[in-house]
Amino acid sequence: MYKSNKEKAKEKAKKQVKEIKMPKPLNKPSKTLTKLQKEFMKEHSKKHSKEHNKEMIKLMKKGFCIQQAHEIAMKTIGK
Repeated sequence: MYKSNKEKAKEKAKKQVKEIKMPKPLNKPSKTLTKLQKEFMKEHSKKHSKEHNKEMIKLMKKGFCIQQAHEIAMKTIGK
């Protein structure tokens, strides 16, 4: 009947995730990262978590540019 604060917070988080609209990928999907993307991720991975970096790599392989992938990873996973 009554919802605790934790349950309310979980429902609010689910609604926020659904509201995130995925932008259209700028590039074509590929199986590997480009040389530029690999060099960027070496430096970028020092500042962010493993989960964040994995999500970015997955998005870049789908065709998203570095900036798009970073924004989506920050919204869904965080730093």
